[in-house]
Amino acid sequence: MIKNKLLKSLLSSAIKLNITNALKEDLGSSDLTSNLLKNNIKGQAEIKIKEKAIFCGRLWVEECFKQIDKNIKIVWFAKDGDKLEKNQTVCVIKGLFKSILKGERVALNFLQLLSGTATSTAHLNDLIKSTPTKLFDTRKTAPGLRVAQKYAVLVGGGNNQRIGLFDQVLLKENHKAVYGSIKKMLENINDLKNIQVEVENIKEFNEVLKYRVKNILLDNFSIRDLKKAVEQNKGQSVLEASGNINEKNILQYAKTGVDRISVGSITKNIKAIDYSMLFSGQRPS
Repeated sequence: MIKNKLLKSLLSSAIKLNITNALKEDLGSSDLTSNLLKNNIKGQAEIKIKEKAIFCGRLWVEECFKQIDKNIKIVWFAKDGDKLEKNQTVCVIKGLFKSILKGERVALNFLQLLSGTATSTAHLNDLIKSTPTKLFDTRKTAPGLRVAQKYAVLVGGGNNQRIGLFDQVLLKENHKAVYGSIKKMLENINDLKNIQVEVENIKEFNEVLKYRVKNILLDNFSIRDLKKAVEQNKGQSVLEASGNINEKNILQYAKTGVDRISVGSITKNIKAIDYSMLFSGQRPS
């Protein structure tokens, strides 16, 4: 599932931190409402999805209830990446009602966000499946949830751009502004083999090609100019298109022959997937 080795190494610690912070945010010092219930009431709760979507977030749900009460048991009927139908049962959670209630909103929040990311990724990926172009994400993620959303992109069939500023070099327009031009910027970089350079027009693209840059990001190129760049490139560099690409035009961009398309909307313009948790069990005496 996880093709990105760096993401895999970061995932476990990220999940624990995500849940710790979310529970602290939601519970504070205590769950005042659940404290009104008797301590020994046990039962179970079902999580159901209320619309068609790609399921994602199982690890976050497990960590949520693990941190609250290690005696809670979860029986799963779905795994990350499954295509779920409306009203399908995702899992059954068994244990003390107080414990389950404490984690209800946090668990559902992660499911709705990550399933939303995976579903939007899968939708765009499906639109370009007839082409060899690969769909990539960006760093436009919810603060503190970078790793979680990058994981959800993989679940939805997409690919990860750099995780952060620490794992890949990408020289963009603001870096160029330091030197005043693409040419001067590249002349001041010692090793250009393993970097990506953003260009904003054909003139800059041709300038970068001279330096044998491995990966070129074509920002806000028209489809006509993108075709021209692909033709001039002749397979020398990996070409990635980005900027104002959406479900209405992504196939047209992919048909230019560009290697990659990166879309920020799959992680920043999220339509949350609707989940609910329904309880049943013993009544208090």
